[in-house]
Amino acid sequence: MFATLSDRLGATFKGLKGKGRLSESDIDATVKEIRTALLEADVALPVVQAFCADVKTRALSAEVTGALNPAQQVIKIVNEELIAILGGETRPLVLAKTGPTVILLTGLQGAGKTTLAGKLAKHLTSQGHTPVLVAADLQRPNAVDQLKVVGERAGVPTFAPEPGNGVGDPVAVARAGKQFAIDKLHDVVIVDTAGRLAIDSNLMTELAGVREAVQPENVLFVVDAMIGQDAVNTALEFERQVGFDAVVLTKLDGDARGGAALSIVSVVGRPIMFGSTGEKIQDFEVFHPDRMASRILDMGDLMSLIEQAERAFDAESAERFSAKVAQGEDFTLDDFLEQMQAVKKMGSIGKLMGMLPGMGDMKAQLDQVDERELDRVAAIIQSMTPTERNDPKILNGSRRSRIAAGSGTKVADVNNLIERFAQAQKMMKQMGKGGMPGMPGMAGMPGMGGGKKSKGKQPKSQKAAKGAKGRSGNPAKRAGVGAVDQDPLSPPDLGSLPPELKKLLQ
Repeated sequence: MFATLSDRLGATFKGLKGKGRLSESDIDATVKEIRTALLEADVALPVVQAFCADVKTRALSAEVTGALNPAQQVIKIVNEELIAILGGETRPLVLAKTGPTVILLTGLQGAGKTTLAGKLAKHLTSQGHTPVLVAADLQRPNAVDQLKVVGERAGVPTFAPEPGNGVGDPVAVARAGKQFAIDKLHDVVIVDTAGRLAIDSNLMTELAGVREAVQPENVLFVVDAMIGQDAVNTALEFERQVGFDAVVLTKLDGDARGGAALSIVSVVGRPIMFGSTGEKIQDFEVFHPDRMASRILDMGDLMSLIEQAERAFDAESAERFSAKVAQGEDFTLDDFLEQMQAVKKMGSIGKLMGMLPGMGDMKAQLDQVDERELDRVAAIIQSMTPTERNDPKILNGSRRSRIAAGSGTKVADVNNLIERFAQAQKMMKQMGKGGMPGMPGMAGMPGMGGGKKSKGKQPKSQKAAKGAKGRSGNPAKRAGVGAVDQDPLSPPDLGSLPPELKKLLQ
């Protein structure tokens, strides 16, 4: 969504690189470019004016003029101001002290309330809650049936006593739904309400009645981020007539310019709580203003990447795998397949790579990532016998031909996979010994042993690495990771990426 804005801001900041000090004219030109970029992103004019005024005031102050690297200090200021207009801090749900917590979803028709209800329920289930969906949208055709389907996908029950399609009283259904949650010991009630194609008095009267009946702890206004400034205007009207506590933005994976996300908090005065980032039930995330600002400025979002990895990788299998590596056991193709399938659960490879810092200059490569590569690898491995998976060395020409035919691929694809697997297997063995290829002298990882092996004589590989034209043997240093003056906008070294992700980008 913020691709165009990120490109414009990135180009603006690159013009500052290399300057030992910034004159007032440099700052004026930079602020002018930032203003243009924000206006092109459809950010509300009052927000743009206030933002640019704050950036300019701070950029002309001692915190920039006295900085060792003024350009990076300006980027830091813009980042902090972006965080401020996005809400400043993450806003959690308010939980009821007694009884079930009621969450009322409001918004216009087509904003994605029903689908979001299922995503929110799935998210809350992963946190140990027991939500129930209440079908109080009795106006839109098949809305009740759709909520039932969404509830099944999320693995949560749906309370739907009325068929909908214009039949039933939404206030009575909402009240009964809360009582159902109390009787069945559900600790969260998510009420899906009706929307309209436009704001009207009937909609507002109905919402007010539902709100009065269930007394929700959280009223969430669901808005389509694709509609730009109309989203802000609609939010203002809902806040004036009904009131709400926070905003949920849907379709954040779209190609809109992002003005709604950057305007709605400042104009409406309500925080953004959640974001919907795709069509799948798991494409849902808590909205973190600091992380979103980092994405816009191409500084990456490693915390969200780590959280996605924690959700995708099963803790028990990860522990089993770590123990296997520590004991020096062979890394099999079954292990290889399990790890790749866990990566696939995390979502789009291009989206994951986009969370790494400095990937803005590689958008073309990210767009060309073939998501089917993981499926082809899985098909090849699943076409092997258990014996072949445990010992790929027995794969002669006839076996490889059979596997290629069974997986719908070419023999060259099978050969390529076996080569890549051999490299991964070698890396796993090195990890068990306390080091990794390309990282000589690296101490053993916790629980993997091998920490003492780096004592004493320096390994030959380390000497060779240091002797190669003064190039550091540490790939993190070569990539600039952890360097004090690392430029957050510079693209990362592909050599430091995992082999599977690196291949997808090549």
